[in-house]
Amino acid sequence: MSFDRTIVIDTGVLISAAIRPQSVPALALERALCHYEVCASPATLGELQQVLLRPKFDRYAGKSQRQAFLDGIMPHLRMVEVTQNIAECPDPKDDKFLALALSVNAELILASDPHLTQMHPWRSIPILPPAAFLVGSR
Repeated sequence: MSFDRTIVIDTGVLISAAIRPQSVPALALERALCHYEVCASPATLGELQQVLLRPKFDRYAGKSQRQAFLDGIMPHLRMVEVTQNIAECPDPKDDKFLALALSVNAELILASDPHLTQMHPWRSIPILPPAAFLVGSR
């Protein structure tokens, strides 16, 4: 399936979707996968893999469930090699999402991280939390 619309999703939204399958972030991810090309970079995917498999999430979802989430989402991501550096987010660790969004000319960044959502809009790209994304995309 090919989409003309691209979206970048931050790690927090993806982790929430993985450990709480009926949550607002999970519904937002489902909608994004149905209507957008979801883009990731080696840096964003690496962060997701590292953080999602941390033992602190064991009490929410077993490691096998979290690994299954990763395995299940991989075929639905368009991997992009980001070649430009951005240094505009108050938290430098989140600059990778901005750089990815710029690289793919993203229509939207779906984020739960306040460092990102407080930048809404950034360079004319909306940065929305999951609930606002769901309300606005109906």
